[in-house]
Amino acid sequence: MPVSAKTPFTNRVLHAAAAAFVVIALSGCSTTKDRMTTGSVPKFSKPIESMNEAEVRSATETAGQLYEKNPHDPVNGVNYANLLRMAGRDAQALAVMQQVAIANPSDRNVLAAYGKAQAAAGQLQQALDTIGRAQTPDRPDWKLVSAEGAILDQLGRSDEARQRYRSALDIQPNDPSILSNLGMSYVLTGDLRTAETYLRQAAGLPQADSRVRQNLALVVGLQGRFPEAEQIARRELSQQQADANVAYLRSMLSQQNSWQKLAAKDSGNANTGTN
Repeated sequence: MPVSAKTPFTNRVLHAAAAAFVVIALSGCSTTKDRMTTGSVPKFSKPIESMNEAEVRSATETAGQLYEKNPHDPVNGVNYANLLRMAGRDAQALAVMQQVAIANPSDRNVLAAYGKAQAAAGQLQQALDTIGRAQTPDRPDWKLVSAEGAILDQLGRSDEARQRYRSALDIQPNDPSILSNLGMSYVLTGDLRTAETYLRQAAGLPQADSRVRQNLALVVGLQGRFPEAEQIARRELSQQQADANVAYLRSMLSQQNSWQKLAAKDSGNANTGTN
């Protein structure tokens, strides 16, 4: 039997997932790869969100040294803040982006990254305002539209959030990150079946990354289908990454020994042939 989305346990899990959701949803709302204009800015070999822990540490140290030399550089400042957030240093990332934004008040990439940092630090209304200033109505950036949706979800304004995601899909059809955000929006309101529909659509697209599959695994796990959830969490990843994803799933579902209880229930259903 699936887990009801209305139980006290599941509500706590949804709130825990929500704490991480806005960071995941906003992680791609700006990019600096097309703005590498100075020789002093390091060119990373892979996207920041794809780095492992050791790579994040090394890149953070390099970006931090450059930030000390020039705290106003918009490209390195954004990279440094993104790396700090990857390392869980949200307050420091916000402080960095405050300085960079003061020096570059009209830079769209800087404003977008500042909004991300504000959202990660819990300053949701401020983040919404900042990202709104980064947007241009005549040439809207779908990543910023989707980011607005993620923040609105955190503010409990789910209907407005879903309108933003659908507007983003109008600009960028079948984008897995938008579909994933839309699916997670339904997770936050307890509609796990609808959430799974969108997340499966997102995960089935060739450009979907491991974060999309992790969200799908979480939703499947919340419905009590643990062998399937673990299989999704391990798909197309290295052993280290797969173990990290499974550990994340277990941490999300660890309260009241829920993993063991629901896994046993799932096994029992399989043995008896019930659904």
